Amino acid sequence: MTDLIAANDAIERALALLQAGEVVAIPTETVYGLAGDATNGAAVARIFEAKGRPRFNPLIAHVADMRMAERIGVFDALSRKLADAFWPGPLTLVVPLRPEFGIHPLVTAGLDTIALRMPKGFGGQLIARLGRPLAAPSANTSGKISSTSGQAVARDLGGRIPLVVDGGPTSVGLESTIVKVEDGRARLLRPGGIAAGEIEAVAGSALLRGVTAGIEAPGMLASHYAPGAQMRLNAESIEAGEALLGFGSKRAEGWLHARAYMNLSESGNLREAATNLFAHLQALDRSGADLIAVEPIPFDELGEAINDRLARAAAPRDNPRV
Repeated sequence: MTDLIAANDAIERALALLQAGEVVAIPTETVYGLAGDATNGAAVARIFEAKGRPRFNPLIAHVADMRMAERIGVFDALSRKLADAFWPGPLTLVVPLRPEFGIHPLVTAGLDTIALRMPKGFGGQLIARLGRPLAAPSANTSGKISSTSGQAVARDLGGRIPLVVDGGPTSVGLESTIVKVEDGRARLLRPGGIAAGEIEAVAGSALLRGVTAGIEAPGMLASHYAPGAQMRLNAESIEAGEALLGFGSKRAEGWLHARAYMNLSESGNLREAATNLFAHLQALDRSGADLIAVEPIPFDELGEAINDRLARAAAPRDNPRV
């Protein structure tokens, strides 16, 4: 049985479960995370088991403060500058791992680097109380739509985990941006809740793009964030029976015949669209449509991260609902 408890009443229960090696779904500003003690191999294994996540896919370790972060990873000058600017917040930094700290190898998937983030709110408070970092991928079945509410987590993972901490809807709605510094230049590994331009303004140079060494961080699998329905992107017309995910004020031709319709942002606001993305995809998936058509979304600012998630959701996969 899975308990759903409001965040104001849940910290002692969550702390006791984590100390016992269990996993707990917690709210963060990005999406809900499935958290376990990153130094406890049994707890980390439970994360992979609950999600059905492949073990070659590394996890982010969440920290309470810079002191904890620097005990785990080695920060060059630029990584430290980015952490000072954006932490706590939706930025993950990939840095060399200090193996002596005791992060379990399952967290890093055998890499000699570690992905670190400092969350706001409940997550940060919980880590500070625990005194150890939390491994916390998104709280959803692996490859499926990330959860941005406690109720969404309970629908997906109910019965597999003991506790969902309900902190209400997440404020950002997309996973963190992931950056790795290489030879003094920052490389974007995954677009996310902080736009590339904001990071470039702090770094003082353009972000490098493209992956150089396979999977270096979470969220890099080709198929990810996927609903049960198939997806069709940049739709300019709609067939009867399709669900429609809209954006802005201009509708795709035939949209009135859609089986279900939701709009990420009627005003074309990309931050609002990011916040609504996963919840709207889940709602359209529950309509029973076999295909979700998505209207075009610009690539500027947070549109880069939104289009990244949509492309991975639409990628070929082994088990679509058809």
